This record gives sequence, C-alpha cells and structure tokens, in this order.
Amino acid sequence: MTLPRAVDLLIEARWVVPVEPSGQVLESHAVVVDADRIVAIVPIADARQQFTARERVQLGDHALIPGLINAHTHNPMTLMRGLADDVPFMVWLKEHVWPAEARVMGPEFVRDGVELAIAEMIRGGTTCCNENYFFPDVQAATYRRHGFRSRIGLPVIEFPTPWAQSRDEYFDKALGVHDTLRDEPLLGTAFAPHAPYTVSDESFERIRLLSDQLDLPVHLHLHETADEINDSLRDFGMRPFARIKQIGLVNERLIAVHMTQLSEAEINDCAAHGVSIVHNVESNMKLLSGFCPAEAIRRAGVNLAIGTDGCASNNDLDLFGEMRSAALVGKLVANDAAAMSAVSVLRAATIGSARALGWGERIGSIEVGKQADLAAVNLGTIESQPLYNVISQLIYAAGRHQVSDVWIAGVRKLRDRELTGMDTGEILGKARSWRDRIATR
Repeated sequence: MTLPRAVDLLIEARWVVPVEPSGQVLESHAVVVDADRIVAIVPIADARQQFTARERVQLGDHALIPGLINAHTHNPMTLMRGLADDVPFMVWLKEHVWPAEARVMGPEFVRDGVELAIAEMIRGGTTCCNENYFFPDVQAATYRRHGFRSRIGLPVIEFPTPWAQSRDEYFDKALGVHDTLRDEPLLGTAFAPHAPYTVSDESFERIRLLSDQLDLPVHLHLHETADEINDSLRDFGMRPFARIKQIGLVNERLIAVHMTQLSEAEINDCAAHGVSIVHNVESNMKLLSGFCPAEAIRRAGVNLAIGTDGCASNNDLDLFGEMRSAALVGKLVANDAAAMSAVSVLRAATIGSARALGWGERIGSIEVGKQADLAAVNLGTIESQPLYNVISQLIYAAGRHQVSDVWIAGVRKLRDRELTGMDTGEILGKARSWRDRIATR
C-alpha cells in the first residue's frame, strides 16, 4: 500500500480555472502545492487519498485562478492617485505629473508608493507586476521584503532625474541593479526606456546591445497617442515603430505598451517578430490616448497582455475592472460582439502577461511544475448569482472585492480578505502623509 505523500498545502475549490488548456473549468478539484510549486491538480476525493497536507484550505463557492499579472505599472505613482484628472495626456504629463515628481521623487516616495501598491494588488488577486519607474533598487528591496513577484524596469530617459543625471549614469546604475538581482527568486529586470519621444537613437542602440547580451526584455511606451506618431514623422521622417525596428528592437523581447495607433502591417510585424503588446484600456480612455485594436492584435497571433498603467492615470490597480473594460471596449473597437471573449481576456491577464514578461514557463496558469501563484474568487455572493458560466462570471460580474485568498510561490498573502505580513494601518498612515506633502506644495 502506498502511503499518502506529505505536502505543504492542499487547496480544495468548487472550481479550478487553470487557463491552460484554454477555457477549461475543473469542478470540485484540488491544487496541491509543495514548497513553491504545484505538484498535482486532481479531484478533491483523490487529493485526500493521495496527499497529507500541513495546511488544507476549503473553498466551497470559489473559483481558484492563476494570480493575475499586471503587465504595465508605475507603482510608486500610486501616491499620485487622483492628483491630476480630466486633462489631456501631454497636459497631464508635462504640467502635473513631471512637476510633482520633481518635487517629491526619492527613495522614500518610491518605497511607500510600492508598498501601497502591493497591498492593493494582493487584495485584487494580482500576484506579479511589470514595474516601470525610477529608483529600481528601492523598488526591488520593497518587493523582496513583501515577497511580491515583479520584473523591475531599469529606466532610461534623456534628461536628469533624482535617480540619474546623465545617459551614462542611467546605464551604469541599470547594470548595477541588474547584477544585484540576478539570483532573486521572485524578481527580474527589464530595460525600461521611457518612450521614443524621450529616448535617443544612441540610447536605444545601447539598450539593444545589452538586451541581446543579457537576454533582457525591453519595456517601452510605444504608439501611445496620435501626437507621438505625428511628432516622429516630423522629427525622424518615420513612425516610432519603424524607428525602433530600424535599430533592431522589434523582437521577442519587446514589451510594447499602449499601441493605440497601429497599421495592419505593424500588427503583422509584431506577430512575425514575437513582440508582446500590453493593453491598458482604462488609462487609454481616461487620457484620450486612443483605442488599442486588441482583437485584431490577438487574431493576428500577437501575444496580448493586460496592464493597468499607473494610478496617476487609471486611477487604480484593479485587473478585474481592466479585464471587463478590455472585453467591452474590445467589442466596440472590433464592431463584433464575439471579440475579446471572457476566455481570451482572462488569458491575456494571466498567461499572456506571463509570456510578455518572459515568465510563461514559471507562472500564468495552474499547471504541474509551475510556481503556486494563485487567487481565490468567491462566486457564492449575491453579485455572482445565479452562475451559468464560471469564466464569464469572472470577467463580466465579479470584482476584486470578491478575492478572498492569495498565494505567491505557495506563501499565503491574503487570508479571508486580510493581508498577511503587512500593517494596513501603517500603509494608510503613510499614504495620508504623502497626500498632505504633495497637496500643500
């Protein structure tokens, strides 16, 4: 007789939504976790026979899904939530955000903003983010301290900031941060040149060489607005996409963010070269940046991911809201009620985002061998009844307030809506202090 295998964690759920295979929903299944990895996905009765767990979690009316992955964030800017609303993009950026950052940006601002963002993301079922901001060393230390998974952007921009004063300093510091994070289990790095209108060809060429040498992604705002296209045609005689393609950055390591202004040829180029595109539908609408042709991108075979952008332009880190908006707006843009289906949107926010970050073999789906980044969503509430289709309900009816439990690499981060290992009162106090400092300047 074979003795049951001892494991760390057994999660029994009414439904398991593994994402891979696409559209599958497993009823009354258990996900078995040992150390940081998923070791089995089996019916609950079989799990009880085959395993003895140090911790057993029963989720009677819940769907267990892969942790959501926010593929584009500026998390220190969570402290600027609502600072400058209802203004055009360039007014928002040049007259509000950049001046505010010049006044307050520093290690403490970055640390406290990231910590606030981590708390918000975990409570919303997000277990990983693709970060893009200054002081990446401080960001990394904060994510590490709280055991949150993140790919840390290494910023490059052509003007001085409190992080770096010159092009060489940006690159020197970027390589230093990358070296310190080489062996971090939950962290990685990516080059994060701000945008074609703030980064020179010389910097882009250095990034291409280093990206090739170090096999690092390049996380870039691209084709965000019509003005960006027009200015590039005036200044460079070509569209921004053509410019970075000429430099050699259009490849499988490119994470192209926003992409609201795309031709059919550019979409096909992205598919042919393995580019990932991050859809930020709510930020794009709020700043009137335009509409990303998400369904056309997806149908062309481009890897589609989803991000919220920063709280200064969204104004939240709510991927449930972002998924619903992506589904609804995607139908309007494609003029097709079947476009951006619930299944495809959930995939974009999980395995699509994981692949964009270069971590598709590690996270993004509930599969044996992958790390146990998981979120439980309570579908037994008034707002989710009656229930006919689990995945449809997750996208069109559920909200982040229904996330009850979250694990990152097998470690519990949210228990019955309560954060573990984070002082909520302290986080709120710091946020209010920053509000007072920013608002009175």
